[in-house]
Amino acid sequence: MLPCKRAGGGEAVVLEVAGPIRSPEASIKKHKITDLPPIASATTATTAANTGNVRSAEKSAASDSNNSNGAGSSIMGLGNGNPSDIDEDLHSRQLAVYGRETMRRLFASNILISGMQGLGAEIAKNLILAGVKSVTLHDEGVVELWDLSSNFIFSEDDVGKNRALASIQKLQELNNAVAISALTTELTKEKLSDFQAVVFTDISLEKAVEFDDYCHNHQPPIAFIKSEVRGLFGNIFCDFGPEFTVFDVDGEEPHTGIIASISNDNPPLISCVDDERIEFQDGDLVVFSEVHGMTELNDGKPRKVKNARPYSFSIDEDTTNYSAYEKGGIVTQVKQPKIINFKPLREALKDPGDFLLSDFSKFDRPPVLHLAFQALDKFIQELGRFPVAGSEEDAQKIISLFTNINDNLADGRVEEIDHKLLCHFAFGARAVLNPMAAMFGGIVGQEVVKACSGKFHPLLQFFYFDSVESLPSEPLDPRDLQPLNSRYDAQISVFGSKLQKRLEEAKVFVVGSGALGCEFLKNLALMGVSCGNQGKLTITDDDVIEKSNLTRQFLFRDWNIGQAKSTVAASAAALINPHLNTEALQIRANPETENVFNDTFWENLNVVVNALDNVNARLYIDQRCLYFQKPLLESGTLGAKCNTQMVIPHLTENYGASRDPPEKQAPMCTVHSFPHNIDHCLTWARSEFEGLLEKTPAEVNAYLTSPTEYASAMKNAGDAQARDNLDRVLECLDKDRCETFQDCITWARLRFGDYFADRVKQLTFTFPENATTSNGTPFWSAPKRFPRPLQFSVDDLSHLQFLMAASILRAETYGIPIPDWVKSPVKLADAVNKVIVPDFQPKENVKIETDEKATSMSTGSIDDAVVINELLQKLEKCQKQLPTGFKMNPIQFEKDDDTNFHMDLIAGLANMRARNYGIPEVDKLKAKFIAGRIIPAIATSTAMATGLVCLELYKVLDGGHKLEDYRNTFANLALPLFSMAEPVPPKVFKHQDMSWTVWDRWILRDNPTLRQLLQWLQDKGLNAYSISYGSCLLFNSMFPRHKERMDKKVVDLVRDVAKAELPPYRQHFDVVVACEDEDDNDIDIPQISIYFS
Repeated sequence: MLPCKRAGGGEAVVLEVAGPIRSPEASIKKHKITDLPPIASATTATTAANTGNVRSAEKSAASDSNNSNGAGSSIMGLGNGNPSDIDEDLHSRQLAVYGRETMRRLFASNILISGMQGLGAEIAKNLILAGVKSVTLHDEGVVELWDLSSNFIFSEDDVGKNRALASIQKLQELNNAVAISALTTELTKEKLSDFQAVVFTDISLEKAVEFDDYCHNHQPPIAFIKSEVRGLFGNIFCDFGPEFTVFDVDGEEPHTGIIASISNDNPPLISCVDDERIEFQDGDLVVFSEVHGMTELNDGKPRKVKNARPYSFSIDEDTTNYSAYEKGGIVTQVKQPKIINFKPLREALKDPGDFLLSDFSKFDRPPVLHLAFQALDKFIQELGRFPVAGSEEDAQKIISLFTNINDNLADGRVEEIDHKLLCHFAFGARAVLNPMAAMFGGIVGQEVVKACSGKFHPLLQFFYFDSVESLPSEPLDPRDLQPLNSRYDAQISVFGSKLQKRLEEAKVFVVGSGALGCEFLKNLALMGVSCGNQGKLTITDDDVIEKSNLTRQFLFRDWNIGQAKSTVAASAAALINPHLNTEALQIRANPETENVFNDTFWENLNVVVNALDNVNARLYIDQRCLYFQKPLLESGTLGAKCNTQMVIPHLTENYGASRDPPEKQAPMCTVHSFPHNIDHCLTWARSEFEGLLEKTPAEVNAYLTSPTEYASAMKNAGDAQARDNLDRVLECLDKDRCETFQDCITWARLRFGDYFADRVKQLTFTFPENATTSNGTPFWSAPKRFPRPLQFSVDDLSHLQFLMAASILRAETYGIPIPDWVKSPVKLADAVNKVIVPDFQPKENVKIETDEKATSMSTGSIDDAVVINELLQKLEKCQKQLPTGFKMNPIQFEKDDDTNFHMDLIAGLANMRARNYGIPEVDKLKAKFIAGRIIPAIATSTAMATGLVCLELYKVLDGGHKLEDYRNTFANLALPLFSMAEPVPPKVFKHQDMSWTVWDRWILRDNPTLRQLLQWLQDKGLNAYSISYGSCLLFNSMFPRHKERMDKKVVDLVRDVAKAELPPYRQHFDVVVACEDEDDNDIDIPQISIYFS
């Protein structure tokens, strides 16, 4: 079984009788999972509100919204506020994708999943992790050994038990806030009225049509989804009712632009600043705000875009007689709801409309599979069984049924019947393969979320997919498909026992055990990868488990928080398949750990699977795979998007061959003095947080630990940065040093005045509102926004909240106890009123950086060295007055703890600054996403990506596939969009009759001398004129003395000339050789590896 359920959970519920599903009202409270009552007792009560459809779910969500804290100007709660209805620490990554409203709708949704083989289990996992209100599992069948190829829930001990009953307890472990129950008797259509969405993974077409008719005509409609995975073939059908409203078709933030000019024309031309491209398209609706002059556009009325260009567009309006545009203005896209009319299954079978394509090389495949699945349904109805793997007779029966259906079609007839494809379809029809179940489980899980929330565009209406390229490259012997009475029999029925043996003996390196890593481990365990006597799976990850991981990284439980990810994940995977041979490491794979991941380690691998979350780590693993010529299976996710890339030696380009452009960074002067969006404010706030609470206290400690060395380092630096560091250290130890909590409040109040009043007064004194540039244009032109100073008030709750967070964190850095009264607005206000705030007068000739190319706000001076000496003298005096052993406590930013006040301070800093500049403020959650650089993540896209990768793994371990058999994929489940294409081949270099690519590495063994190396190259028609190791030149034909080295071993030159220390685990080294051909043309040759032992 899987690891035990999360702490605080109750027992699961089993329902074996007809009647409405009983769901615990308490389970909708998500703010504290461990406070939930036991599910068994809660489910004995019936609540009418729990049995509605999507509209009642929306009503419930709206009610939740009204009763929870909104996202107004308050940054954090003071005193006894209502608890949030969403545990933001737990769901932060999912909230970044869905938002609060969608999450509330999910929390009010009841789901039925019928059919608990591999696909049903994957769908259930994804929805339970997402946090729906309840999931009811339905299955009348029992667990067979066959099911263990695809279902991560079952073990051999479950064979013979009802599938739904065997699933319920282990799925409950994933999330105790979801009510999970089982139905084991025949399902009737009347039972469907208890759910917002119903999913069927193993149902006849006749029954599906009956149930879909009921759901389609129900008031309100019930979302109906039918999906099947049959071998390497799968399909999905969605029907969300005659009129389904999508509130957000793509989940993207509304596009905005900063206006530079608007013409008085019909139609008018609106130009935007060339700071960023505008992403409007013709037909988009936009609203205008903050326009000066042509104020007629500020009425909030949506206007239609036309003639959209990268930096300009027109609107369908006559502005000829409007007031003349003066300055300013923001234009914002208005996202419109979309109503979709679904056809019931009965009609869609005959008139499927356009199929959603995934692979344009198979544009004619969906119509074939549409009929093939109907033929399979007829086969099962007639014979009461699936086709037998390898049975030509059964395959011919499928082809005959297919032909009859096709011949009776009036329209849309398939012209050429692919007998080979239909044979593959028939042979694997009984098998549910884990990679297919994972992929389709991700897609179907996302469609359920859409059905319950109206977030993202639904699938219309059929989706068909196959991966026949995953079959072994050599023809299969039907005898090789026969069951062996093993847990892999379903997989063997598709791929044969020979490939199964290769999977079991594979040596695999999985890099990372987060969300992707957990899914990969589950998939590999079920496929039997590295489960043989010679097989081994090495997984490494230096990270530990955090609370926010639990909504996606399904092998972890809340009591694992703080433990090593790789160790916990490996242990959990071994429970899925006890034969899995794993070694879990907590080591980051990088140049410093090549003594662990040495040559022998890499050379013994069959394949590497990346499960990483950053580009630099991916590039390093890519270079290692390139060097040792190992296949690399790459994937990544971003919210509802995912991509996969196959890196196959000598067949494809490597991962690093193409890169995304770097993200555009805002100029430093914009962030510090001229912000025009909330991102700028949050970037500044994060920088201030780290400077005040982490870097400066760390500098103080560095000085106090070694005053002489620190002073020497500052004198040697002698620049503006050193001067500023010393200035801040002196402030902390002298005039700003805090000894009591009242001192911390004083510091926080003075900081408020400095940040949000004094600095703004100085800025507007230096650059008044009517200031002009050297060429006469207004200084405060878009995108610059003219700021206004804030007037502090204890009656403004957001001001008090800022002071509370700032004073608490300041106290932490000095080790000052924090009194409880600080959380009382009245008592805090009393303490603040005691602070004396000096008047501020702007100064003349203050330099404020306006150069967008400037990389530092520190301005150098010829007197820096003098000032540094003065500061060091003051510090020396100050140090003598400190208590013995005085140290500060640097605070490292931690975004995922809502009790530590880190995000309260950052949100407060950013929102007060936004208020200065008239920028819309954000709540703490949105601030966390931006300042914490949170990567949006959901379980569905992760599951899909890993399923796709594992379909490619079959090809890699088979070893005989061509480039055109592999697939790279980009998918966006929000749209939905699936785009598959064969990988790009590597660039080929040629010389004479030789050719090579980036994959080639020339190897010279037997510890050669320099002369032997040069002769070896000369035999290839290449004249080497320069040989280097790292940055050291070992040989150059221009230097006569280098000829004395000809009879020395190259390894000795590396040690003696380059002074290289070759570690004992290293058997070779690499040299870079510059060569010419016989015509003196430079030839770029591969890296040369010289083996010396």
